[in-house]
Amino acid sequence: MASMSRAFSFSLIYLTLLISATQQEVEEDTPITRFQRYLRINTAHPSPDYSSAVSYLKAQAHSLGLHTKTLEFTPGKPLLLLTWPGSDPSLSSILFNSHLDSVPAEPTKWLHHPFSAFRTTEGKIFARGSQDDKCIAMQYLEAIRNLKTRGFSPLRSLHVSLVPDEEIGGFDGAAKFVESEEFERLNVGFALDEGQASPGEEFRVFYADRFPWHLKIKAKGQPGHGSRMYDNSAMENLMKSVEVVSRFRESQFDVVKAGKALNSEVVSVNPVYVKAGVASENGFFMNVQPSEAEAGFDLRLTPTTDPEEMRRKIAMEWAPAVRNMSYELIEKGPIRDCTGRPLVTATNDSNPWWLVFKQAVESAGEKLSRPEILASTTDARYLRQKGIPVLGFSPMKNTPILLHDHNEHLQDTVYMNGIKVYESLISSLSTFTEASY
Repeated sequence: MASMSRAFSFSLIYLTLLISATQQEVEEDTPITRFQRYLRINTAHPSPDYSSAVSYLKAQAHSLGLHTKTLEFTPGKPLLLLTWPGSDPSLSSILFNSHLDSVPAEPTKWLHHPFSAFRTTEGKIFARGSQDDKCIAMQYLEAIRNLKTRGFSPLRSLHVSLVPDEEIGGFDGAAKFVESEEFERLNVGFALDEGQASPGEEFRVFYADRFPWHLKIKAKGQPGHGSRMYDNSAMENLMKSVEVVSRFRESQFDVVKAGKALNSEVVSVNPVYVKAGVASENGFFMNVQPSEAEAGFDLRLTPTTDPEEMRRKIAMEWAPAVRNMSYELIEKGPIRDCTGRPLVTATNDSNPWWLVFKQAVESAGEKLSRPEILASTTDARYLRQKGIPVLGFSPMKNTPILLHDHNEHLQDTVYMNGIKVYESLISSLSTFTEASY
């Protein structure tokens, strides 16, 4: 009852704040209030309000004179494509990507309602999506607004893609988009996608993602009375597999603990569930040994991991058939590009886009940390699969990493500084004229 009362109180506070904020915004129309309006649109799963988000962003794009096109590869999951045409159509285009959706939030565990976009007196804007990643979508648009005000004209066409379903794999969003004729016609030469906040003074930049595999290991054995001891029971076989997997996990984690690699530079394996036992009315029968047992693991492979070797290891060592083991492996997305190469974007002199990107960030008075592999996964993998160089970048420095966390927030000054950085990036990337690109 107390939790219901608290939830009701949160709802009342949310409505009060929303009405008050709306009244204030009738008079105010600033980069911050425009950001807050987008944050208040609830695009959290399992029922993201894509329609309202697309309508709002389309209105913003029209106010900037951008071309808009709504694509829908899966019913109810729109993708909004915005275009600022360049003066030289012979040059490849630049793509800035952001996802519309966000993960769920529990209002009672937040200081401020996750869809109120409440701004504190210290300038912290609390909202689900404030870091991941509604901030960059609005920063793209605000940077374009400022450049247009100054009379800037791009040589290369600039596209902004606002895609659905990234948080649940992107299969009905970016994955289908990159396979479409509409995408092919864009002739994308370079792209930026989301990154992560940096607690320090330097911006983080990501040149690759790790790749998720979901593994289910199943064991079978003779059922029997709990008092009997015999070889090759289902639980015994499963525990042997868990021990083997744990040793591999430890070998990878030891490299991280020794400071020889970052967490994102090794293969991570984490158990996420175990399922066994014979169910009873009050739990499980404690005197019955089950005939089946199952465990699930979340794996994240680095771009340089040999997938064939990992498949062999799973089949021969982790779930060998000789121990009555079987397994189900779900590989979530691509692991090589269209030419068979690892999905990695070069961050050295061999990649002229990297040099332009780095110089543009420095021209804005900022610094980059050492390029990293992102520990998780973004839609950038689908673009890299097409052979397109992509960097993951979200200009948030001196900011705690709060994506998917309670009380996700972004400082207003950090948000405004990011707009300035994107102005530099858009102007530099869209006027880059290297002959072969």
